[in-house]
Amino acid sequence: MNFPQIRLQSQMAQIEMTTNPAKQSIEQPGPDLDLQQPPAELHIDRTPSVLSIDQSEARADVDLKSIRRRVEEFAQNGYQEWLNGIARRAQEGNELMRIENGGNPIASIGKQNGKLLPTYEFNIGYVPKAGSVKIDFQPTKLDIQWDIKKPINNTKARKPIIDYQPGTVDIRIKQYQDLQIDFDNLKYVGINYEQEI
Repeated sequence: MNFPQIRLQSQMAQIEMTTNPAKQSIEQPGPDLDLQQPPAELHIDRTPSVLSIDQSEARADVDLKSIRRRVEEFAQNGYQEWLNGIARRAQEGNELMRIENGGNPIASIGKQNGKLLPTYEFNIGYVPKAGSVKIDFQPTKLDIQWDIKKPINNTKARKPIIDYQPGTVDIRIKQYQDLQIDFDNLKYVGINYEQEI
């Protein structure tokens, strides 16, 4: 006995994809380098040292005096002796003026003027005296000034060169879907089917 059969045969759709990858290139140009460094300036102000030695007192202690100093001393001594002489003569005049008060002023004045020069005692002496050489020293002074100059930087950076090509995807149908229907042991009659027995 033959049973009616409906046979279905289907075919699925297939998609085909073609891909082109993206391309990117980056180029970095070097910068325009303009860098200058002005040299620093050094200023040195130097005051030289000064050494002064004054040994005039030491030389005077050993009687090696300059003419100028001798003249000054003689003038000073002469002036002082002149003042002492004036004072002595004034005192003697006062004593002679009061002769009526008694005493013998002429004899006493003669006795005072006839005295021998006094004797001086001398123990230990140092020639020249300690501290008679005067030393004055002024050390060297240095004033150092730096004039530091900043660098001049006119460097210009360059932007990178970027080339980009986007990728593409091509999609298409490789195989369309298909459905086939086959009838077996059936007969089409009008709008119905009849079975064949």
